Amino acid sequence: MTRRVHVQVIGEVLAIAALATGAAAQGPQAPVNTINDLGTALRACWVPPPLDQSRPGMQITVQMTFRRNGELFGKPKITFESPGATDDDRLTYRLAVAEMLRRCASLPFTDAFGNAVAGRPFTMRFIDDRKLKQTENTL
Repeated sequence: MTRRVHVQVIGEVLAIAALATGAAAQGPQAPVNTINDLGTALRACWVPPPLDQSRPGMQITVQMTFRRNGELFGKPKITFESPGATDDDRLTYRLAVAEMLRRCASLPFTDAFGNAVAGRPFTMRFIDDRKLKQTENTL
């Protein structure tokens, strides 16, 4: 029962943060006209958790849908998290995803791109390999 409540709370946190708009949103300025542009725009808004709260190699995948005007449509959904991650790890990365979506609250879609992707699910995976890269650089 506790796990179900925990997951529900996380889902609500994602939905609230993702739908937040206004002055706090710091979306990219360049028009989004392709799937590659969309990925670039979302990665530009991504800030992984601080290193002391991170998990080396952590992966998290989020599925989201957009309206024609670049706003999120519906609730984003976490579709994958690294096996073996603790509940605290999952929470930390889910909050980072929620913050990313808040920062990119409304993307500047071109009319053509907005018409092409409106209502279609888009999935993006984030991999935190910062500590892994640091280890490789010291060897």
